[in-house]
Amino acid sequence: MAKLTKSQILQTLAEKTGLAKKDVVKTLDTLVELAYVQVKKSGEFVIPGIGKLVKIHRKERMGRNPATGETIKIPAKVVVKFRVAKAAKEAVL
Repeated sequence: MAKLTKSQILQTLAEKTGLAKKDVVKTLDTLVELAYVQVKKSGEFVIPGIGKLVKIHRKERMGRNPATGETIKIPAKVVVKFRVAKAAKEAVL
């Protein structure tokens, strides 16, 4: 089975909710924008039943250059991770 494209997801949501496709597009875009703002501001954004986006601070660590085998220092950085909700795991698995 092929992956759903954004257009297919929007079309399916429009059909299932009875909303116009442009309203579904606006809602999804607003949700994404809200998620970005909240993760940046508070470090976390929860989508009930699906999971949450979490801002994580990674420490500086040692790594290895795969081409030369040389040990290098990987600097500290901030990354965003998605943690899947338990309900979603159980529904899928």
